[in-house]
Amino acid sequence: MATHEPRLTVALRALLHAQRVGALGTLGPDGTPQVSMVPFALAPQAGCLVLHVSALAAHTRNLQTAPTVSLMVMQAEVAGEPVHALPRVSIDCTAELLEPEGPRWHALRAAYLARFPEAEPMTQLGDFRFVSLRPVAGRHVAGFGAARSVDNDEWARVLAVSPAAADCP
Repeated sequence: MATHEPRLTVALRALLHAQRVGALGTLGPDGTPQVSMVPFALAPQAGCLVLHVSALAAHTRNLQTAPTVSLMVMQAEVAGEPVHALPRVSIDCTAELLEPEGPRWHALRAAYLARFPEAEPMTQLGDFRFVSLRPVAGRHVAGFGAARSVDNDEWARVLAVSPAAADCP
C-alpha cells in the first residue's frame, strides 16, 4: 500500500525535475556575494544535487573556500502571467568538490550525464569538476500563499524518489 505524500512535497519534487538550471549563490573571499547560472542534476541515490563547474569560474573558487552556498530554482516565467506566485525554492546547501575518478565521482557523473548527455565531452576536460550540493534547509514557494520552510528530513524525502517514481500519481 502506497503512503500518502503531502502535496507540497510532490510539487517541490516536480519543480526540481522540471527545471534544469538554477542560480548559485556563493561568497567571495572578501564576503562579496556572487550569483551564477548553473545547470544541475539530481542524484537521488546520493541525496544531493550535482553541478559540473570549471575551475576557472569564480563560483568554483568561492565554494572551495566557503562551502555554504545557496541554489535557487524557479519555474520559468509565462508571458502575461503574474510573476509573484512563480513556484520556486531557495536551497541552503553544503558544497563539496569531488575528487576525479572516485566512486562518488562516477555515480554523480552518471546522474549528471543522465540529465545532460550533451555535456559528456566536457567531463573529459581537466579543468571541470563535479560538485555535490547537499541540501540542509530551504524555503519553498509553491504559489501565492503556499510558502514553507524545508528542513533536512524533507530534503531526504524529496530527493529519495527516482524521476520515474516522481511521475507516478
